[in-house]
Amino acid sequence: MAAYALSEERELAINPIVGTSVQHNNQVISNIRNLTASLFGVAAGTLGLESYPGFIFYLAGTLLVSILLFALKTDGKPSAYFYRPLGDMWVGDVFGGLSGFVLTWTLFYGLVRA
Repeated sequence: MAAYALSEERELAINPIVGTSVQHNNQVISNIRNLTASLFGVAAGTLGLESYPGFIFYLAGTLLVSILLFALKTDGKPSAYFYRPLGDMWVGDVFGGLSGFVLTWTLFYGLVRA
């Protein structure tokens, strides 16, 4: 246990986590999620999805975005960019983008069906 703590302390001394950089990374992830949530809403409304299929579409889309962020933005090492990689990368802002998704979903559903 002590060896792990020493190893982690040494790693932080070599590659320190800078708070402003982590904050910037979280803001970038939040912006990407909000933009893609609106785009998924446009797609769901245009496709005419209703009820559960629309929400499943949103969840599948956010999972795809999380995978792409993991693979492309962090090069498979999210712990180098975030304090809590699981919370920030995979589930962060999923419910925050939901309101934008529902807003654009209902707008485009109404435009297409009217």
